[in-house]
Amino acid sequence: MNMLAARAPWLARAVQSRDFVPLIMLAFTALLVVAPLTMILLATLTPDGQAAWQAVTNSPLSRNLWWRPLGNTVILGIGVTIGSVLLGGFLAWLIVLTDVPMRRFLAVMSILPFMTPSFASALAWATLFRNERIGGQAGYLASNGIPIPDWLAWGLVPTLIVLIAQFYSLAYTLIAASLSSVSGDLVESAEMAGAKRGRILFGIVLPIVTPALISGGMLAFAGAVSNFAAPALLGAPVRMQTLSTRIYGMVQTGNIERGYVLALLLMIAAAALLYFSDRFVSGRRAFVTVTGKGTRTKRFALGRWRWPLFVFATAIGVITTIVPIVVLFASSMAPRPGVLFSNWTLHYWIGQGGTQIAEGQAGIFRNPHLIDGIFTTIRLGLTVAACAMVVGLMIAYTIVRYKASPYTRLLSQLSFVPLFIPSIAMAAAYIAMYGTSLGPIPALYGTFILIVMAATANLMPYAVQSGRGVLSQLSADLEESARLTGAGPMRRMMEIIVPLAIRGIMAGGLLVFVKIVRDLSLVVLLFSASTPLLSMIAFQYASQGFMQFANAVTLLILVLCLLASFLAHLLQNKVQKWKKT
Repeated sequence: MNMLAARAPWLARAVQSRDFVPLIMLAFTALLVVAPLTMILLATLTPDGQAAWQAVTNSPLSRNLWWRPLGNTVILGIGVTIGSVLLGGFLAWLIVLTDVPMRRFLAVMSILPFMTPSFASALAWATLFRNERIGGQAGYLASNGIPIPDWLAWGLVPTLIVLIAQFYSLAYTLIAASLSSVSGDLVESAEMAGAKRGRILFGIVLPIVTPALISGGMLAFAGAVSNFAAPALLGAPVRMQTLSTRIYGMVQTGNIERGYVLALLLMIAAAALLYFSDRFVSGRRAFVTVTGKGTRTKRFALGRWRWPLFVFATAIGVITTIVPIVVLFASSMAPRPGVLFSNWTLHYWIGQGGTQIAEGQAGIFRNPHLIDGIFTTIRLGLTVAACAMVVGLMIAYTIVRYKASPYTRLLSQLSFVPLFIPSIAMAAAYIAMYGTSLGPIPALYGTFILIVMAATANLMPYAVQSGRGVLSQLSADLEESARLTGAGPMRRMMEIIVPLAIRGIMAGGLLVFVKIVRDLSLVVLLFSASTPLLSMIAFQYASQGFMQFANAVTLLILVLCLLASFLAHLLQNKVQKWKKT
């Protein structure tokens, strides 16, 4: 540093200033997030891009390119929002505010659906309800003489049901956390004043948890409108398109500029909705429910309804979590969809090719692409988790330790921008930036590194939030003491910050691992034959009508996700355990 000060005093002053590190991290974050979005915008301003805007928004093709997919997307978003809030809110009320039996068991059952990929539920639905409208083998119910109407087998209704079954657990998590802060004193005071249960629920509890209801609903909406797997598997076969499936179709058929336009419109719509919902929540009157006085949760007595409601809540968890897994497993062992629970065979797992089963295809473990897919998926998950951990730690450290800098707030806001960008739109943005050579950087489309970069940017908010949660618990005095003894920034980071925060950071990294392993919306545009991934292999099997193979691969993904989720849960429970010893 002394040599640097002697040769370039202005540079030394810049490095030592409070704004240097925030500016560096701001530039790095902008490169990950803002640069791809800028490239996709510039691509739509070229002559071909302007023609794409015209074709998408104001031409005879607009109805099929934009308006009908937009209508389906909005219907799905609103339907999933309402269904998720009602179902998640009911379970949260039942578990947190009533004396229902076995609350911990119900709580675990209520969060499991979000750990499973949406295409697992979609494949399970198709296995059960598929009819003969699009040809191929019918599902279990139709094969056993139960007529399945088209509206129940394909299109909006099954897609809506599958997405609600996944996202209600997200709403439950947020609403339950908010309900747990409702003081029992408020409820008891209302009861002493003669208020009925309905008046207490709608006059006290509901106003307090309204921000959580809106937040859970909007996150469910954002997840639904950006979801690709469910509408692609259950809607696209009958030409029910959403914006995500339409973007995929445009890019796959070479209409890149039209795909970029649709991606921009999807980003704008999702960001606007989330922004106004956030403004609505932040602008509401706040209710203070946690004070210095000790409080406890007041639980309502259900009386004779305790066990019926327990059975009902358990049934919800079983239907949305256990049944899809059982159906997938049975289908992967059954010779035909119509005989799920008899004459099981291991052919779809380890069978040799050339037989009369599955048009002569060998089992998945004899498919070299699957073996490559397993290792590539694990490698992708570990690489993205490691990159997200490093990026999240650096950004979170800057936000927590450099609060005095005016650039820190902008960095904090920018690091959460990917939450407003649907995964498939983020993938399109990275194709726009790195699909062709960019100066000395060669074209990266179809490479492993491009998927890692896009996934790291897309999942960065989760890693940053995890890092902030851990670093905010570490006193700055520890670093200050090390600095006074002559320890440099890198040594302080590696010998103080990382050892103390490693458990929390690893827990966040494992959650990132789960999300990328099960994600289809992001990788579906970036996938290539040189980067086989389990989610894409399952999607390709399903697209070709080989449901047993698709279900078997999906079970492998579920096993990876559940194992990683279990490890993340264990690590999360041990964060800062050293404080208790």
